[in-house]
Amino acid sequence: MSGTFGQSIEESIMHERIGFIGLGIMGRGMAANILRAGFPLTVWNRTPGRADELVATGARLATSPADLAAHSDIVISCVSDTPDVESVLFGPHGVVEGARAGTLVIDMSTISPQGAQQFAARLAERSIGFLDAPVSGGSEGAARGTLSIMVGGPAALVERAMPVLQAMGKTITHVGDHGAGQTVKLVNQILVVGTMLAISEAFVFAQASGVDLEKTLAAVSGGAAGSWMLTNRGPQVIQRDWRPGFTIDLQQKDLRLVLAAADAVGAPMLTTSTAFHLYRTLQAAGLGHEGNHALIKALERLAGIEVGRHSD
Repeated sequence: MSGTFGQSIEESIMHERIGFIGLGIMGRGMAANILRAGFPLTVWNRTPGRADELVATGARLATSPADLAAHSDIVISCVSDTPDVESVLFGPHGVVEGARAGTLVIDMSTISPQGAQQFAARLAERSIGFLDAPVSGGSEGAARGTLSIMVGGPAALVERAMPVLQAMGKTITHVGDHGAGQTVKLVNQILVVGTMLAISEAFVFAQASGVDLEKTLAAVSGGAAGSWMLTNRGPQVIQRDWRPGFTIDLQQKDLRLVLAAADAVGAPMLTTSTAFHLYRTLQAAGLGHEGNHALIKALERLAGIEVGRHSD
């Protein structure tokens, strides 16, 4: 398979050593796909035990982000929030302490667009390249290597990064300069929570009306109402399976970024802000660790019913 801008994965593997920071729900699958593609891989995570499976299959475990950077040509980070990215890049024993001029940093976390722009400028002062390349597709996409990746930064760096990005994603789009990747990811999150709120309302209505939920899902999934969220999270809702592909806590972090960015440009966020406040009630109930499809629980409480559970 060839890189979109001409470089083959085989050529890249011969020259590029990859470092991966952050082995959470998304990062573990992403790093595993890089390793399976044949890239030399070094990993680091705040909880070292999460790296055991990767180390057993050939990855090197770094002692710090600085140590990882010293053994890598491309450093990828996938952590929780803007301060976490700043910490692993610029904090004590951070990436900049081990990286050489010419290293490329690809941040695949979801952070503020302004943060991405600031990190790019700070790294450029050290002759280190930077791309913001957040992802969408849930833990399923991370495991299967089918993520959608939206990339912000110079075209030449995108070309260099393309082979390793192709190991993790199926749809890779260069959307603009530094920060644009994060802005497009926030667009993605607006669509995700709006869709999940609509699914929640629809399922509560179906339950209250007495129709069969599985037949309803089958009937509407293939039509104009179909979506990734409906196909992948709809069955989980019906089965009351709240295991996360993406947690409520992380969803709320992203929505805070959306609302702050929207406020800066004066864009109304009616549906997104409603979802944010509904998620907040679930966090207050201690459900922040559940999947973001558990949004329906907030509507169930308003309606006094549980979707997918029928009383005898």
